[in-house]
Amino acid sequence: MTLSENSLRLESQGTPRKNNYSWSRFMRKATPFLFLSPFLIGFLVFMVYPLIYAFNLSLYRKQIIGGVTFIGLSNYVKSFQDPSFWEGIRNVLVFGIIQIPIMLGLALLFATLIDSGVVHRVSIFRLGYFLPFAVPNVVAALIWGYFYGQSFGPITQLANALHLQPPVFLNAQGIIPSIANISVWQYTGYNMLIIYAAMKAIPTELYEAAKVDGASEWQIAWNIRIPLVMPAILLTFIFSIIGTLQLFNEPSVLNTVAPTAMDRHFTPNLYVYNLAFANKQFDYSAAISFTLAIVTAAVSSIVLFVIFRREANQ
Repeated sequence: MTLSENSLRLESQGTPRKNNYSWSRFMRKATPFLFLSPFLIGFLVFMVYPLIYAFNLSLYRKQIIGGVTFIGLSNYVKSFQDPSFWEGIRNVLVFGIIQIPIMLGLALLFATLIDSGVVHRVSIFRLGYFLPFAVPNVVAALIWGYFYGQSFGPITQLANALHLQPPVFLNAQGIIPSIANISVWQYTGYNMLIIYAAMKAIPTELYEAAKVDGASEWQIAWNIRIPLVMPAILLTFIFSIIGTLQLFNEPSVLNTVAPTAMDRHFTPNLYVYNLAFANKQFDYSAAISFTLAIVTAAVSSIVLFVIFRREANQ
């Protein structure tokens, strides 16, 4: 056998091995992407594409005369000058000032009680606190809308039975506290679980050392538990701010029960919905949506900056 024949034979034997090695190496690199592909496809189709489409839509204006015309950032300039949008921002900020401290205060209290061992049958209490979060927002608003009903609600019926003046929940003065009560009832348990999980990560040796030094449960909670779960409290605080600025379901449902208590731009998201589906201003509603996202990011960033700067100065 000649040298050239040997070379051809070695090449023919080595090629399959090389191809097999290349294929296995490719599959090893491609396998993570294959597992991620269902999420990536869903994320691109249902998140990225709608955002790109909405942003492109916000750059145009549809008119009866002239059709669709490109206007650049004019819708965004208009949104920042829109008093209805800023009135909705004011309403949700007032809502947040009422709701967030009460909700996070109760969540911290419940988490501390469960973690301290004062409450027996912890699983039952934990489930009871968390159960309202499992109720959909629309259903929760319907339930509380029934409770708030001025002519048919059980609170009104109880007040009449006791010959008392029934409280008015669904008017211009009481609508924001009423919605805040729904959110407190529904989201306290969710935030409680986040804080409680952070408390369970605290080493038990700290509690034992504090008890040896004669610290009471109140002192342990104030000096150990709460300071060590401040990152979790900050996380829930930021989530609450974002959720506050995105308030929509509760006002939308209660608006059918008490249409005179709020207007069509009571919250920014309610304003966006009415612009798009009632006024058919899809282009301007898309611009309002992105403006709301900018305001949400700005408010969250300002809050984080203030908190971190205060911690750095301490």
